Amino acid sequence: MIDGAGKPRKVLVIGSGPIVIGQAAEFDYAGTQACKALREEGVQTVLVNSNPATIMTDRGVADSVYIEPLTVGVLDRVIERESPDGILPTLGGQTGLNLAVALADAGVLEKYNVRLLGTPLETIRKAEDRDFFRQFLHDIGEPEPPNTTVSTYDEAMSYGTEMGLPLVVRPAYTLGGTGGGIANTWEEFQAIVRQGLAMSPISQVLLERSLVGWKEIEYEVIRDGDDNCITVCNMENLDPMGAHTGDSIVVAPSQTLTDKEHQMLRSASLRIIRGLASRVAATSSSRYALIPSWSSTSRPVGNPTLPTTSSRSTPASAAVLPWPARPPATPSPAFPPRSPSASGWTR
Repeated sequence: MIDGAGKPRKVLVIGSGPIVIGQAAEFDYAGTQACKALREEGVQTVLVNSNPATIMTDRGVADSVYIEPLTVGVLDRVIERESPDGILPTLGGQTGLNLAVALADAGVLEKYNVRLLGTPLETIRKAEDRDFFRQFLHDIGEPEPPNTTVSTYDEAMSYGTEMGLPLVVRPAYTLGGTGGGIANTWEEFQAIVRQGLAMSPISQVLLERSLVGWKEIEYEVIRDGDDNCITVCNMENLDPMGAHTGDSIVVAPSQTLTDKEHQMLRSASLRIIRGLASRVAATSSSRYALIPSWSSTSRPVGNPTLPTTSSRSTPASAAVLPWPARPPATPSPAFPPRSPSASGWTR
């Protein structure tokens, strides 16, 4: 039920489940802050997570907590019982995104008249489908490393032979790079491709030129329903490309970018979120590979969710990202002044 002001009465928040310790803790932080932000708006929260070792599953965080397997069947039953007005899937990492798509495809959202809040379904599909996202970057004129998407082992071998090694294998719709990797030998390439195709729910992998050793920079961006966009924070991995962000030390704000490089990446981040989320409120985390001496960039990935680094940017920037990125169904003035509960000392 949507109240007279257009605000949802009850929202279902999907957790990430158990993953790598460091990454799980940061997804837990984001989900906890989202529940707090919704409660401040007078919205009831229902939390579903399969990992009991989290703060978000404490009874004081959400109004109703379900520690259950994160499957379409379980969420179907929870939705039927709780009757939420909306579902917030973007705080559960790849698990939440995959479930959002699966719930829509299974007809569950339509069955119970429940809407996805935050990043819309179309945007999730754009960013998570490797082939779609590759074409999207091409359409908006953003540079990227030489790459292609394949759906069979034979296609992968043909492209790999043409491009040469090393190559990066990125499966579509997997959590934290599961099933992917960097292939430096043909034995590694064959094994990773087989694994990636098996792990991807749509049997699709992106093959691209390896950028190992380049700088890795990330920009957290939010956009409201009136097309106001801001870069909340930019971050720089201490480790170069090749180490997973969740396993790396991140410095915020970045320390080694020139103003020209910063403006170039900031502008690209705004173009990406506006292209992915036309006329809706959304969050985006854009990661870039950069060789300063060449002033050359490539977009390895764009996330329509709040990734592990989003939690790091909250205390660094005093912005609770789950709050300003809330959906248009929870109306308010565009980015009004606020003292975030996570960092109330900032004004």
